[in-house]
Amino acid sequence: MTRIDFHTNIPDKLSYACRLARKAVASRARVVLLAEDAAQAQALDEALWTLSETDFLPHVMAGDPLAAHTPIIIAHDAAAELPHHDMLVNLTRATPAQLDRFARLFEIISTDESDAAAGRKRYVAYKQQSYPLTHFVAGQS
Repeated sequence: MTRIDFHTNIPDKLSYACRLARKAVASRARVVLLAEDAAQAQALDEALWTLSETDFLPHVMAGDPLAAHTPIIIAHDAAAELPHHDMLVNLTRATPAQLDRFARLFEIISTDESDAAAGRKRYVAYKQQSYPLTHFVAGQS
């Protein structure tokens, strides 16, 4: 069963997702970053290129011929064909369609109240479905 980790109170979801992806790649995991739309997917692409002057985070968009050989895939269509299923980082306000295919799901929830409300609804739904859940609140020790 997919383990679901909620990370809430995140001031910059894109930067946070990039740091999670960097950590995943360092541990040899493969990760899918699920964006809200094409514009956010493009912003993620740019953010991965500029995260650090010393890190190279190999990534492609879903559907790219190199996707199966690339550790980070950016998708904005929840129904996209995804070649690996270690980790899914959800930046959308919806429950990912393919979440059961992944070993781990990260729900990234911003400080925006409507994003937080959508996140709370997903948390309750996952809990009712007996998914193993954890919750990390940014800014708290």
